[in-house]
Amino acid sequence: MSAVLGYTGRVTLNSLYALSTVCVLMVETANWMLVQPLRGKGLRLRSAVEHFVEFGVGSLPIVGMICFLIGVIMAMQSAYTLKAWGATIFIANLVGVAALRELAPLMTAILITGRNGSAITAEIGTMKVSEEIDALRVMGLNPIKYLVVPKFLAMLLAVPCVTLLAMIIMILGGFTAAVLFVGIDPKAYFDQTARALVGKDLLTGVVKSFFFAIVICWVGVYRGFQVEGGAEGVGRQTTSSVVTSIFIIILVDLMWTALFYFG
Repeated sequence: MSAVLGYTGRVTLNSLYALSTVCVLMVETANWMLVQPLRGKGLRLRSAVEHFVEFGVGSLPIVGMICFLIGVIMAMQSAYTLKAWGATIFIANLVGVAALRELAPLMTAILITGRNGSAITAEIGTMKVSEEIDALRVMGLNPIKYLVVPKFLAMLLAVPCVTLLAMIIMILGGFTAAVLFVGIDPKAYFDQTARALVGKDLLTGVVKSFFFAIVICWVGVYRGFQVEGGAEGVGRQTTSSVVTSIFIIILVDLMWTALFYFG
């Protein structure tokens, strides 16, 4: 009994410590991104642009390819059932709504997590174990301003932008499969897609992508600052960063799906 209570207590205390650390990190990031620039401290905009290119443009090829293939798969799988009812034209509805509301934002977030979220953790973790972060403090440079804010700004812009392109590419994948393999008229497919989609579908996907970006960046940064024990610690926290980000992304996705469903 004492072992169970002790384990429960340790898990609870560790969770509270992690939550408090994340809250402090969020407050400091907001301070250096919104408040301090108004006091003349400035922003590292050039670094933010460089990270935007890395997170957004660099991720687009793999995100585009995966989303196109998922669009093709959705069209072919739905055609298998809809053919029996003579309703293959509704492939456009399924692919369009699923791409905008769910699959394009989710796949974009997961792929950017694996590609860039892990890189953020590895970069900050390596700097910590090599004492470069301590060196920044000695030189009078705030690590949050120097390392976190540019990445955060870049991620906030990159993920929604890539998500919007992923939506288009996924719909084009469904269109390609529907026209080539199912034999749907191209004009009829686009007309049906236009009738099926509404502004709420696009809003749902964009809002999700914005919060996914927050999760990816802050989990990556938090795990990076938690690194201890040299190269082994970097690898362990990098793996933990990806797993934690994907888990939280799914929870955030569920929350916003429920809000938009009942709202």
